[in-house]
Amino acid sequence: MADVHKHSLLAWMLAYLTRKDKPLSYIETHAGRALYDLSDDFALKTGEAACGIAVAESWFHADHPYREVLTKIRDDAGENAYPGSPMIAANLLRNSDQIDLAELHPAEVLALRDAMIRYPVGCHQIDGWQYAMSRCPPDPRRGMLLVDPSFEIKTDYETIPDFFAKIHRKWPVGILALWYPILVDERHLPMISALKSAIPDGTLHEVSFPPARPGHGMVGSGLFVVNAPYGFDTEAAWLSTKFRELK
Repeated sequence: MADVHKHSLLAWMLAYLTRKDKPLSYIETHAGRALYDLSDDFALKTGEAACGIAVAESWFHADHPYREVLTKIRDDAGENAYPGSPMIAANLLRNSDQIDLAELHPAEVLALRDAMIRYPVGCHQIDGWQYAMSRCPPDPRRGMLLVDPSFEIKTDYETIPDFFAKIHRKWPVGILALWYPILVDERHLPMISALKSAIPDGTLHEVSFPPARPGHGMVGSGLFVVNAPYGFDTEAAWLSTKFRELK
């Protein structure tokens, strides 16, 4: 369900940006492998797909950008294929747009490059925080940065507010989107407080959902968006109604 939250709003924002006939930049700091097999042993063991996209896909009409990408990827890669954020971006953006993906883990970046070989994107094996600081403001200046770390490094919660404040100063017109997990211990709360203090105009959207399996610590998903596009609040509010129906 965290991916449904993150990816559906990402798809909506990217589709909104492409309504104007102007090129844009899209940057990810933690790209991952871009394409996933929901029938592999790991996916079946976690049960997250069965509690996520299998339940939520019917929420989205056929012409919703998220649903459109899901359909296209399954047509191309098989019915058990699921796109990560780089694949969603590559299928919604245009040849005139600049897409740059940072991924530090060697195995993940190999899988990323393999998945994205048919797309005009840059795949960089580099620390994502470092890459974003060096690339911003990008050219074209119109565009979006997605920060989607694993949060396995606990110091991420402490360093992200300062990072976002610096990127916002460097790229004041950029849409900056942070995804974060909501865990039972609520460790995200100091980070969100610091983000709101640093960037008071940021938009916060959180959803809650039942744990994917007994003992699983993730019970919600959050997005903090700087310069959210017009209509984002309406789309996010509609999505919240769907998540509330899960309870």
